[in-house]
Amino acid sequence: MPRAFLIVMDSVGCGGAPDADRFGDAGSNTLGHIAEACASGRADVGRKGPLRVPLLDGLGLGAAIRLASGLAAPGLGSEPHGMWGAATEVSNGKDTPSGHWELAGVPVPWDWTYFPHTIPAFPDDIVTEVCRLAGSDGILGNCHASGIPIIAEHVEAHLRTGWPICYTSADSVFQIAAHEEAFGLERLLKLCADLAPMLHARKVGRVIARPFTGTPDNFKRTANRKDFAIAPPSPTLLDWAAADGRATHAVGKIGDIFSMSGIGFLHKGKSDADLFDHLISLGSEAEPGSLTFANFVEFDTLYGHPRDVAGYARALEWFDARLPDFLAMLGPDDLVIFTADHGNDPTFRGTEHTRERVPVVGFGAGTKAIGQVGFTDVAASIATYLGLSTTGPGRSFL
Repeated sequence: MPRAFLIVMDSVGCGGAPDADRFGDAGSNTLGHIAEACASGRADVGRKGPLRVPLLDGLGLGAAIRLASGLAAPGLGSEPHGMWGAATEVSNGKDTPSGHWELAGVPVPWDWTYFPHTIPAFPDDIVTEVCRLAGSDGILGNCHASGIPIIAEHVEAHLRTGWPICYTSADSVFQIAAHEEAFGLERLLKLCADLAPMLHARKVGRVIARPFTGTPDNFKRTANRKDFAIAPPSPTLLDWAAADGRATHAVGKIGDIFSMSGIGFLHKGKSDADLFDHLISLGSEAEPGSLTFANFVEFDTLYGHPRDVAGYARALEWFDARLPDFLAMLGPDDLVIFTADHGNDPTFRGTEHTRERVPVVGFGAGTKAIGQVGFTDVAASIATYLGLSTTGPGRSFL
């Protein structure tokens, strides 16, 4: 039986979203602008020269960028020998759950709740509940912020008072940072888990635990982050596969994003390198007829949000260089689709996600231009390929 691997390169958008201006993101193009920066010598930190992702470009990555946005990305001009196209999202968001759910066949049927760009950002009743659950007299932050700067600003006060550091972003999220030893990792995770139902009821997408260690002058966020996400509103590709008795494997954040619904086996790690080791193992060991759904988050967290163009380029090149080891494990009937959930253009203003189309690049389906497709078409195509009894609202491009 054929197997399918859906691999999300988190935030690796390719520009051209028709409604980008509505999100303040007109002109953003994660892949295209990284390639331009590399070609012009503006990303020569830990690497040098044009962006080199020969395997993905050979499958059709550069062609997908041209299709999505009209940009001929420097160094990405190979004639495709894989399946390639670009997908457009319909959900009213540019966040992790929206993108992943829609790729899995379920567009978000509601508008997310976002917190205002004010100080304080959070309503009094939410602050009161955080304090009650944490056993603290107050919170720190209470504003829109990026993770590293907000911890740097409040780490001394956090260690002195024990108050959690609470902040949000342009996404529908409530994030809580706390010291793993001084505050306690299990205490932080319980705080987020206990707070999540209140915020999910208000259509806040995720409560995120952001643990860190170290001292005020030398702290570091750890790999023990955990997302407490609202459950998808209806069965997804993972549920369809599980209902048909297929093995389902989740790699990385997928378990959190889908609240473990439809997931039979969870594979976690401290880094994308660890996750890639899992992917290679699954390439040889995943069951016939199975679905593997993987997320590689460091493109987004380590390089997109901090606006690190060279780091993002290095990550893309590292990922491409490891792909032959994975593809060598596959059988002749296996299908792999590489895509993304949104953009996070490291050359763009601000530090937030960007509304973009995403590449859809496939291995195992021959040479095929699929054109402009929808996110839900990815789920429909995989369901059709696996012969599942449910294929969702999208249309197969296979």
